[in-house]
Amino acid sequence: MKAYGKKVWLIPDTFLNSVSKNGSISHEAICVINTSDVDADIKLTLFFEDREARTDFSSFCGAMRTHHVRMDKLRNAEGQPIPRDTPYAVLVESNTPIVCQYSRLDTSAAEMALMTTIAYPVED
Repeated sequence: MKAYGKKVWLIPDTFLNSVSKNGSISHEAICVINTSDVDADIKLTLFFEDREARTDFSSFCGAMRTHHVRMDKLRNAEGQPIPRDTPYAVLVESNTPIVCQYSRLDTSAAEMALMTTIAYPVED
């Protein structure tokens, strides 16, 4: 099948809230679809306002598959998570074209909020 999408995507507004109500956990996900017949090795670079960028996170999406990268569960090779209560942005880079969607479930209030958007595709 044809490989749809782009190899580079940007998500400028991400945030893992530590406050949760109603028994639900606030979380984010980068949803990926890989329509190609090549496995997608995905590199995630995190940018912060007050510290150096982090280049030590990665993920994987098999050929002809979808994958939801739960940012609250993602760990680097040393087992470190993404910091909560810290604004950051994400650069998503793949070895094959993919499509990326970003979603956030905010449970910090009794009325939970869900938002989602297509990430910004970067032209090659």
